[in-house]
Amino acid sequence: MKTQFYILLSLKTSRGFADYGQYFLGNDRDAADELFRQLKGCDDIKGTCLLHIDLVETVDELPVKIKTICCTLEELACNSKLIAREIFRMKNLEEIG
Repeated sequence: MKTQFYILLSLKTSRGFADYGQYFLGNDRDAADELFRQLKGCDDIKGTCLLHIDLVETVDELPVKIKTICCTLEELACNSKLIAREIFRMKNLEEIG
């Protein structure tokens, strides 16, 4: 089975972090890592951080978090735009290649 990568969005609630969205990135580890490196945010996770973005890999269909950053609402907006643009680019390159 192929390894798959996705970005998981979560926010802090009174009961802990709740997932609210994800972006499927495909099977290319290098492309997933490169996209995640471009995201705005801080990898120094503190208890006051309300928004998390995780890079997740599925291994034998089980999710494994690779990296996590925390971000502000403004950074999340920029990141969402970047993620959508890069996924659009990657999908169109797949169709051409």
